[in-house]
Amino acid sequence: MKKRILFPLAALLLLVTTAGFKSDFFEIAKQIEIFTTLFKELNMNYVDENTPATLMDNAIKGMLDDLDPYTVYWNEQEVQEARIRNSGTYTGIGASVRTQKDKIVIVEPFKDYPADKAGLKAGDEIIKIGNTALADFEDDAGELLKGAAGSDVQLTYLRQGKQMTTTLTREKVDVKAVPFYGLIGEDIGYIVLSKFNRRTTIETRNALEELKLDGAQKIILDLRGNPGGLLNEAINVVNLFVPKGEPITTTKSVINKYNKTYKTQQDPVDTEIPLVVLINGRSASASEIVAGGLQDLDRAVIVGARSFGKGLVQRPKKLTYGTQLKVTISRYYTPSGRCIQALDYWNRDENGDPVRLDPKEYNAFTTKGGRTVYDGGGILPDIELESAKFSPVTTALLRDRAIFDYATDYYFSNTLANSDDFKFDDKDFNDFVSYLSKNGFDYQTETEKEFAHAIKRAEDDGLQEEIQASYDQLMASINKAKERELVKKKAEITSLLSDEILKRYFYREGLYSYQIDHNPEILEAVAVLNDAARYKGILE
Repeated sequence: MKKRILFPLAALLLLVTTAGFKSDFFEIAKQIEIFTTLFKELNMNYVDENTPATLMDNAIKGMLDDLDPYTVYWNEQEVQEARIRNSGTYTGIGASVRTQKDKIVIVEPFKDYPADKAGLKAGDEIIKIGNTALADFEDDAGELLKGAAGSDVQLTYLRQGKQMTTTLTREKVDVKAVPFYGLIGEDIGYIVLSKFNRRTTIETRNALEELKLDGAQKIILDLRGNPGGLLNEAINVVNLFVPKGEPITTTKSVINKYNKTYKTQQDPVDTEIPLVVLINGRSASASEIVAGGLQDLDRAVIVGARSFGKGLVQRPKKLTYGTQLKVTISRYYTPSGRCIQALDYWNRDENGDPVRLDPKEYNAFTTKGGRTVYDGGGILPDIELESAKFSPVTTALLRDRAIFDYATDYYFSNTLANSDDFKFDDKDFNDFVSYLSKNGFDYQTETEKEFAHAIKRAEDDGLQEEIQASYDQLMASINKAKERELVKKKAEITSLLSDEILKRYFYREGLYSYQIDHNPEILEAVAVLNDAARYKGILE
């Protein structure tokens, strides 16, 4: 009887599954055929000349635009750049740069590498590489900086409006995942972890073991500004502090093969040493897996500001001609079961923007020891600090590069021989505010966007004349509020300005050495670690 029932059911299930598969396959084939014929007819018949590659790039971009921003198409060059980021080594001039339309801006020259040896400084604008003027170069000009180790390249650049020329010799560049570690006082080890590449775990382990040999009995792990990287490296970093076999993250997808629980695989270095993890609004992805895992397991106290909130996992998929699709395959969940994704890219508002989850809709979860934690908006620290936050005005300053540009002007206008002599005081902050006014800095709040939308609707309804005066008065009030907000967020803005300025004089090593004695988040971490009762109370 069982066989008579089960066999037909199995056959029916197979038939339905096969039919579904055939239906999906037919729909995909149909749409590809439509697109192919459209692409062919467009190229053969369109009135103006067009480039097939440009049309296709735009088509791909349009197809991916409505998905999350992490699902992207990589051309051959971008595939190579991704390999470099993950490997931690490349051959070049030894500087982080920003490529713009007609120039390349030096963001940070790395100490003792070619750009630094040649005297390039942050803020220098490269306008010519060899005999190629970047204003006339249509492809990615950053490619011109690359070349074989030992090869020379001549650069023409602008510094504070003055044109200069230098020649440098390319070298192999090692990008450290752990750019700094050292002792604070006699017994607190401080480790800066800036990225998750293939060298992250070994560099972090080496730093941890060396600090313990030097006398460290407590550890601060600094993940501020770390944008993430390789998932396995995040699991392995947590593994340094928790036992083998602990589940750290679970990935969930509509595709079964991507549903997986990642557990620690190795013996740890130290499961008892008191640990504080520093995060901020630019700590994302793999950084959040580390912070969230250690928080959910009650293994560390988290200090700083709410993290970015990227709970999505990507995987590169090879395409033809050396290109790739980096596609979001799943969401990840911390040991307590929470997904910390902050933006819902699959539900959008009337403007097409992804919806940010309302804190009222966050769900409560419990850590291993029974503490309450929440999903939906990044990792919320156990101890929040104002100096670590990124308010809308601060984010706008970073996006507008106002902090970077001011630091450039400051560097060429001030002499600083020792980081201990540096202090960004009220006079300096007022100078920065004046700099913003002189350079026309402005940003649009979400409130302004909504009111602008409303006045547009009023125009459509024929009501604009009657409410325009009230609208102008309202905008004037908002502008005054924005000016007050700039001063109100002085702590977080000053912290970012200090960091950017100090890097200009003393490189990252000098910046981290200064932060050990002056940075509010590090000082708070030290205070927690030096108060055993408080540390224990937070984790209970």
